Order: sequence, then structure tokens, then C-alpha cells
Amino acid sequence: MTCILLVIIASLMTYVSQLREEVIQINKKLDKVIKHLGIENYSNIDDELRDIILERRGKIKAIKRYREHTGLGLKESKEYIDNLCEK
Repeated sequence: MTCILLVIIASLMTYVSQLREEVIQINKKLDKVIKHLGIENYSNIDDELRDIILERRGKIKAIKRYREHTGLGLKESKEYIDNLCEK
């Protein structure tokens, strides 16, 4: 029984990792499309978010700012900020 649970957990972790990589690739493509369309306000938000994080105001404030800017939910915003920190 324990072995089955471990296999399931390992499979889920692999799947989540793959999804995360797909999200990163989609964000990169989206950034290119936005840049091509000349939508400047959106691309500048990354710089603003990095500044918020670097000023030790924390990820929470960056997540809040991103939510205000995009209208996305908490989960999506947190994932975006986490990915931004990894870049």
C-alpha cells in the first residue's frame, strides 16, 4: 500500500513539474506577443514586481500588485511571482 502511494505521489510531482515548465514556456511566448503588439504597460510590470521583491517588501506585496494589474486570482498570481523570482 505504501509503495502504491509513493508511486502516485512521484507521478503527481512529475506531472506538476511538467505543467510548471509549460507555464514558463507559455509566459515566454506571451511576453513575445505582448512585446510584438507594443503593449508597454504589461511588460513593465515585471520590472515593477522585481523592484517590489528586491526592496524587501516581499512576495506578498508583489502578488497583490500583480493581481491588481491583471485581475487574476491568488493562485495564478503566486505562480507568476514564483516564476518571476526564478528568472
